[in-house]
Amino acid sequence: MFEAVGLLTGSPWIYAIVALSVLLDVFLPVLPSGVLVITAATAAAAGSTAAAGQGAGSTTVASAAGQVSGEVPSLSALLLCAATASVLGDLAAYRLARRGGERLARAIARSRRLVTAQERLGTALSRGGGLLVVIARFAPAGRSVVSLGAGAAHRRVREFLPWSALAAVAWAGYSVGLGWFGGQWLGATWVGVAVSVVALFAAGSVAAYVMRRPAPKPA
Repeated sequence: MFEAVGLLTGSPWIYAIVALSVLLDVFLPVLPSGVLVITAATAAAAGSTAAAGQGAGSTTVASAAGQVSGEVPSLSALLLCAATASVLGDLAAYRLARRGGERLARAIARSRRLVTAQERLGTALSRGGGLLVVIARFAPAGRSVVSLGAGAAHRRVREFLPWSALAAVAWAGYSVGLGWFGGQWLGATWVGVAVSVVALFAAGSVAAYVMRRPAPKPA
């Protein structure tokens, strides 16, 4: 298992795999895109020296990668790939919902979660704010709900896109930062990855709670 993950994080293909996972998880929220980003960032935190000085029974993310290629991922490239793929995935879902017609509208109407998010998002965007888009990016399936809701409601792309970009940068920065600092503080080990993933899920739980709260009534 360690060798397989090392092959992934130690290969230039890690960027393509991360980008594809982030792009598609707007349609398949079960994809572990956040975990992939954190794991790659943890490997980067170790740098080129992680392969040395490990005990016989201890295998690290970075040392597994180093055994394969001697390379670790670039944080800046990882951040760019994750953020760009996130925006492209949002736009794909937005365009799909916008052109979905009556059939998709009926499907959305059957989901109270989608209807509520659509109403709240429409109100937020019409008032010149889209913080809900940023918050939803951290919630499980929240990105899908908001992107599909914005498209189905025929919100203008110039209202949605800037907030989608901000959400992408915030999520990618947070995920990469968790992997980096987790690796620095706890070492580039699976313990560091696990703690960082828990922190990502904690942020998702908070975001989901905020999204479930009733929208404030206008004064």
